[in-house]
Amino acid sequence: MHSGSLFGFRAIHVNLGGHISTELRINERIRVPEVRLVGPNGETVGIVPTNDALRLAQEADLDLVEIAPQGKPPVCKLMDYGKFKYENAQKAREARRNQTNVIIKEMKLRPKIDQHDYETKKGHVVRFLRAGDKVKITIMFRGREQHRPELGFRLLQKLAEDVQELGFVESSPKQDGRNMIMVLGPHRKKADAKVELKAEKESKAAERAADEAEEHAERKAAHAGPVAQKKERKRSENLDPEIEA
Repeated sequence: MHSGSLFGFRAIHVNLGGHISTELRINERIRVPEVRLVGPNGETVGIVPTNDALRLAQEADLDLVEIAPQGKPPVCKLMDYGKFKYENAQKAREARRNQTNVIIKEMKLRPKIDQHDYETKKGHVVRFLRAGDKVKITIMFRGREQHRPELGFRLLQKLAEDVQELGFVESSPKQDGRNMIMVLGPHRKKADAKVELKAEKESKAAERAADEAEEHAERKAAHAGPVAQKKERKRSENLDPEIEA
């Protein structure tokens, strides 16, 4: 018979990004007079006195676990509570592994931005999208620019077209007070982007190592050439062509 002490298990709430502690009453902590009992294989036993349910759990070397306390009477199941907690912990860990952390980067532009600044800003957007991050593009209007929203709209359209191979318009341009906002989403998932970027980094590192090795070999060969020639000249200088034997 498993211990009747009460343990909690934690579940992931994706929207809030935190843990919710959920406690289940088991064995002697179930104080109601009767329960709706479910067998270990999911079969319905029916409404039985709680003492009888506890006795059945003890005979089967299982725990009596209250799985639906809001029921009238509460629903309890015969199960191995230790195994139940372990399996739930495994599921929670798997969920955390598979959970993708969505990061939203932000890039701010002016509607009359010059070409050089535009290319710089676009480069940042490209880098963010390649890394699998969303990008919030904000066009900031000042003074009379507020009466020319079409300038911001055209700029956002141009940027979306320039990066369409890496991302798509997830949220169309919308006016928000003095600003106009558009959200770009990456075509690739964050995990896939990380794998590809890592492979690119390793490939570039290997190319650099190969270039350095080749350059080192060339320097070594260039250094060895003059030394060999110098030695050869020294040997020749020691020989007098007038003396044969």
